[in-house]
Amino acid sequence: MYDLHYWPTPNGHKVTLFLEESGFEYRIVPVNIREGAQFDPAFLKIAPNNRMPALVDNELGVSLFESGAILLHLADKHGMFIPPASRAAGRAEVLQWLFWQMAGLGPMMGQASHFRNYAPEKIPYAIDRYTNESLRLMAVMDKRLADREFLAGNDYSIADMAAYPWAKLGHALAPSEAPMPNLARWVESIAARPATARAYAVADRPDVQSGEMTEEQKKRLFHQGASTVR
Repeated sequence: MYDLHYWPTPNGHKVTLFLEESGFEYRIVPVNIREGAQFDPAFLKIAPNNRMPALVDNELGVSLFESGAILLHLADKHGMFIPPASRAAGRAEVLQWLFWQMAGLGPMMGQASHFRNYAPEKIPYAIDRYTNESLRLMAVMDKRLADREFLAGNDYSIADMAAYPWAKLGHALAPSEAPMPNLARWVESIAARPATARAYAVADRPDVQSGEMTEEQKKRLFHQGASTVR
């Protein structure tokens, strides 16, 4: 049994994608980041960076934060969605695209979304910088997917699970004059998986609903600094 500390964000969806694909039993523990639940002392014990998702593996007595670390733990523990060490080349493909998402696609798209949708003032340089870098990264994906079904080859992997929630949102940013057909095909194929529908249905639970963000909630989310570390 796993306890998944979750809120319906792209990073939260990564882990539900794995858990729904695998069919393992898990319990959702809502972390309402708009109301400041990420600063609860009990949550900080397992996620000292005050970010969700976090996972408690009750079988092993292990807790993890950071979505990439969670996916890798689950994949290695169960021998699913990543090749074993004995298949070094295939494993390296998955790992490099998993870390590519963690270091690039997620952070850049997160900044693009912030400056496009939440910043109190529109800063053209920031909007252009992060939007263009997000589009560049999606173009890298489109090129990569030209001759393979998934990011690491012909098998669905944790690299795809990590990238999909962000690429699903980012694909809408792509200008019509610069189509990305391979990326579009990949997004559609993952969206069509039954486990993907189940993973996203978790976001419809009544205990993870929040409505429109208030100014106080924006301040709580976006005005963090050294003084907010507890």
